[in-house]
Amino acid sequence: MAMSFFDQFMSPVYLGIPLMALALTLPWILFPTPSARWLNNRVLTLQGWFINRFTQQLLLPLNPGGHKWAALLASLMVFLISLNMLGLLPYTFTPTTQLSLNMGLAVPLWLATVIIGMRNQPTHALGHLLPEGTPPLLIPVLIIIETISLFIRPLALGVRLTANLTAGHLLIQLIATAAFVLLPLMPTVAILTAAVLFLLTLLEVAVAMIQAYVFVLLLSLYLQENV
Repeated sequence: MAMSFFDQFMSPVYLGIPLMALALTLPWILFPTPSARWLNNRVLTLQGWFINRFTQQLLLPLNPGGHKWAALLASLMVFLISLNMLGLLPYTFTPTTQLSLNMGLAVPLWLATVIIGMRNQPTHALGHLLPEGTPPLLIPVLIIIETISLFIRPLALGVRLTANLTAGHLLIQLIATAAFVLLPLMPTVAILTAAVLFLLTLLEVAVAMIQAYVFVLLLSLYLQENV
């Protein structure tokens, strides 16, 4: 049976049971939990250093009111990086290539930032819909445009993450298929293609980390506007 390149993005099913929940809970099992000892091992020390540094960088542009989101945003960052990186392993499934999952993460968090802005400072939150000094004739048009751009934000968050990971996985599979086909025909070209595949894999590792960071960074910027 001919397999499509997009079959790798189908949610895995075993005995009629979707394994999406297993793919989402597995990353949490892989992280070591802190112990009650005074001294930790190297893995725990590195993990704690990374989370502390990331949290410090994330909270720099935020007001003190937004610091309550530190644990949520740091956890989301580690979770997305884990899902993206584990999806690069052979015979694995990347849940973040599903637009439904990414929208399920983006919409509630974006909506929470909007609700916080409407509750704490409604005048300032609504002021973003109409810049100061706008000519009277442009006021209705600008309000409509800013409202549309506000509701497009969660869609942009989900589509950006999905599109970047999907494109990288498809490109890796295409180049790997080309190298496999060219190996008996043109070994030299196949070796060069394999070298390109190795470099592309390194690039995809960077993309997996950067896209998780961009997702959380944009959420923090949306939060800054409403805090």
